[in-house]
Amino acid sequence: MPETTAETTELTSQYSAQVAADLERNLKEQDRLSGEIDALQAQLAALRHDHSVLVNIQQALGITAVPAAPAAEPVATVPAPRKKRAAATGKGKQTKVEKPAAPARKRTGKKSPARTPAASSTTPTLVDLVREHLAGQSEPRSATEISAALGQQHPERTVKTTVVRTTLEGLVARNQAQRTKQGASVFYTAPEVAEPAHSEQPEQQSG
Repeated sequence: MPETTAETTELTSQYSAQVAADLERNLKEQDRLSGEIDALQAQLAALRHDHSVLVNIQQALGITAVPAAPAAEPVATVPAPRKKRAAATGKGKQTKVEKPAAPARKRTGKKSPARTPAASSTTPTLVDLVREHLAGQSEPRSATEISAALGQQHPERTVKTTVVRTTLEGLVARNQAQRTKQGASVFYTAPEVAEPAHSEQPEQQSG
């Protein structure tokens, strides 16, 4: 019995010592935090006091009215409320009207090129234009001259000399045009009408 009582007294003394130490640490932490809180509250009070003093000085000098006016002018611009009104009204009926309106304008812009191919479909091809041009000329013409003349007659068409030259060579291959050379340059003329007459003469002689 005396040993057990001694052990219990030792345990209680150890626990009591630990509890006392924990209490001291707790009190020290409370004192430290309360001191920091008091310091922070004092700094906050000083800052609030300085802020109120500065605001009073601004109002006394009238500084707040000067920057407020130019800052309010760009903010209160006219397009800003118009955009808001357009957005508010656009949520209702204008959204359905504006969406087809934008592509409608684009379609109107696209109608002009759409008309040009329709017109080009009715107009003769480049082969027909070159053939008609050669038929109307009494003198041989070069590919550059023919392309320049066709470009003036048909400004809506993009007449290139290389394309005209290939078209002329195709007509020559089909016997629908004649090609002559004068030095280094090449000239083209319409086919002579006398050729079928020459072909008919041997038939008459044979007959």
